[in-house]
Formats: sequence, structure tokens, C-alpha cells
Amino acid sequence: MIEQFKGISEEEFDQLKSAVSLITVLIAGADGSIDRKEKEWAEKVTNIRSYSLPDGLKDFYLEVGQDFQERLDAYIDEYAGEAEIRNRNISQELSKLNSLFPKIQDRETAIALYESFISFARHVARASGGFLSWGSINVHEKRLMSLEMIDPVED
Repeated sequence: MIEQFKGISEEEFDQLKSAVSLITVLIAGADGSIDRKEKEWAEKVTNIRSYSLPDGLKDFYLEVGQDFQERLDAYIDEYAGEAEIRNRNISQELSKLNSLFPKIQDRETAIALYESFISFARHVARASGGFLSWGSINVHEKRLMSLEMIDPVED
């Protein structure tokens, strides 16, 4: 496991990695459907983050990217159906992260990871719609993209 994530188990680390795919499904599917552009953009953002963030997060997103598409497709299948039910179920799953963040001993990493999740949600929300299919955030995405089910992480 990555040094900056000391304090959590491998299973808990895997939950954090899965959160990126869950956030994608939550935000991209907020309007009822997940389009190809949203999936592709989420994967690109994951890849960009694997070399553009500080070391601990860079390594985290590098690991996320290794099976991001497979996890994403599995979650799309698992949470197929009505958007409202999907959003509620994924929100419940993401709320489980609230018990993980306090366990991460490197508080800077925990805070940065939380902030990266919020930023990631914003990127996914902007992936379709608007001018040339970029930049417009619909009302459903806007309501979810702050990831209110995850408590803010502090020192």
C-alpha cells in the first residue's frame, strides 16, 4: 500500500479506490443516463491525476487507473435502474468513507484526497452538456457534486 495511507487496511484502501468509480456513476448518472463522454472524461481525469498530483495522490490515482474502467462498468451494471434509487444507494456507499478518512495517519493526504474527490465530481459534472458538450452542469449533477454524504476532512 502507498506510504501516505498508513492507518487503513488494504480493504479500506480498496474502498477509497472504488470511490472514484462510484463518484463517476453518481454524478454522470444524476440525470438518469451515463453517456460515453462522461465515462471517457472520468477516465482521462483519473489518468491525468496519476502524474499531476503530489506523490501520495499521484500513486493513488495511478492505482485507481489500473482497473478504473472495469470497476466503472461493474458499478454501472450493479446500479442500473432508476436514478433516484441509484443515487441514494451510491450515497450510502460513499458515506462509509467517513469512517476511513480519520484513520489515515497522514492528515495532509487525507485532506488532499477528500478535496480531490470533490474536484473529480466537478470534472465529471462538466463532461457533457453546454457549449460543444462541455461546461454545463445540470441541476441533478449540481445537487450531488458537492458529495455532501462525505464529511469534510480536517486536521
